[in-house]
Amino acid sequence: MQSGVLPGTLASLFTSGNFAASTHAAHWHAAARKKMSAFWEEHSRGATIEEMMLDSSAEAITQQEKPEILSMLPDTDGKRVLELGAGIGRFTGHLAKIASHVTAVDFMEKFVTKNRELNGHRGNITFLQADITQMQLPGNSFDLIFSNWLFMYLTDAELVNLATCLLSWLQPRGFLFFRESCFFQSGNVKRSFNPTVYRKPADYNRILTSAVIGPDPGGQLWGFEIVMSKSVQAYIKLKRNQNQVCWLLQKVARDRSAHQGYPTFQQFLDGQQYSRSGILRYERIFGHGFISAGGLRTTKEFVELLKLSPGQSVLDVGCGIGGGDFYMAKNYGVEVLGIDLSANMVEIAMERAVTEDTPLVQFEIGDATKRVFLENSFDVIYSRDTILHIANKADLLRRLHAWLKPRGKLLITDYCCGELPWSASFQEYVRQRGYILHTVQSYGKLLEEVGFVGVRAEDRTRQFLDILEVELRGLEQDRAAFLEDFTDEDYTYLVQGWKEKMSRCVTGDQRWGLFYAEKPSDSGTSPQSGTGDRIQPLPIDQVTM
Repeated sequence: MQSGVLPGTLASLFTSGNFAASTHAAHWHAAARKKMSAFWEEHSRGATIEEMMLDSSAEAITQQEKPEILSMLPDTDGKRVLELGAGIGRFTGHLAKIASHVTAVDFMEKFVTKNRELNGHRGNITFLQADITQMQLPGNSFDLIFSNWLFMYLTDAELVNLATCLLSWLQPRGFLFFRESCFFQSGNVKRSFNPTVYRKPADYNRILTSAVIGPDPGGQLWGFEIVMSKSVQAYIKLKRNQNQVCWLLQKVARDRSAHQGYPTFQQFLDGQQYSRSGILRYERIFGHGFISAGGLRTTKEFVELLKLSPGQSVLDVGCGIGGGDFYMAKNYGVEVLGIDLSANMVEIAMERAVTEDTPLVQFEIGDATKRVFLENSFDVIYSRDTILHIANKADLLRRLHAWLKPRGKLLITDYCCGELPWSASFQEYVRQRGYILHTVQSYGKLLEEVGFVGVRAEDRTRQFLDILEVELRGLEQDRAAFLEDFTDEDYTYLVQGWKEKMSRCVTGDQRWGLFYAEKPSDSGTSPQSGTGDRIQPLPIDQVTM
């Protein structure tokens, strides 16, 4: 098994081959394990749920938190599950009810003993007391690896090494679910010392998605892709605490040629168009909180078409930094879940959520082509200038159709294209951005083909041009203030980019579409109910315009 490139100083520490460095690393690891062992010896004396969760309100929290955590898991029916940091078995028994076999592992013998007492009557659980940093398991052994509060008790070096082990232990297309405390301590139990590593969510994103194993006998490399990452809502509701974060990742084949040299599409987005500085630069031209054409002005116009009412549930696919979601929640009293594949976008949105203080709005890093929601979950699905990134739009639209309640409403704005042939410059623009574009008319037909009714497909390119002109004029008038926060290069990039968009619209290559549709009131079971990973986007070269 070959691991991927280790970040920063960790790479030099573990790959230099220098004996002194290796010896230092061994001592470092031993010291870290000794500290963690002492910490959990202090907090496992009674093997209670309060000790395990380090919170005196553990029982009350569990009642709301446990069902929420379990609802985020992929299908485990008949699957093989590895549970790491199983503790006293808060999740072990439930996993074993559905899975064919569960291997429950914990560092502390007292927790393992308690778990065996509670769940040992089941015949499909193996209980192991082991140090995860030293454990060896056969490759391709599990369909799901489940971990609840474990990685924060590992050093960065230990987590980097563990990430490659997790990939090795999982079956191809298997899933990793984990949950961690980020930023700061959550539990209220007093601690004489605390060696816990409270990372930022971005640190987990980087470490886990940077791991690579292979090549396997077929010459294939494997790595993790983020399917979903979000805060635990029970902690937000009970403690106004957004720092409890969970992830669902999938082991997938790595093909760097598919994402312009980046291991995953998510990393391509965050590394190119949606770097943190790039997002904030775009925000200055679109307006505070917005990363889509027209900012607040078009948001007000398009949201009005939805006739929202208090208590409705809205899914925003490609939520950006959350401006539209805050607007809908504050002005209409709706509950909004914003998902975006860009980790940078969601991190900014979550930061803004703290100051906005709107509990009706939730955000998650999520891949809409893989995310799982129950049928008939949302009254409205809203998406602004996002689906241009999706290759197999028909499959995504089937998902959206399934997730909507009967008579639910869908509103999309998206970049579109004119009829072929395109100019060479437009072809290069689409290639460089990785866009998959349709004409306004073919987009509307797709909506009808997947079962939507009352479809309106409107070419809004004239409006788009007007918006571009206003935004460009505002940027030019605001040049001095812009340069206080950004560079001349940033300013030139935006001015040139807006002029080029206007030119592409004038020639007819680039178009902008507004799409409104509804799910029929008598709609039966959808062709695709959004369960698991059964529907996958096709490679771009198999998608036709």
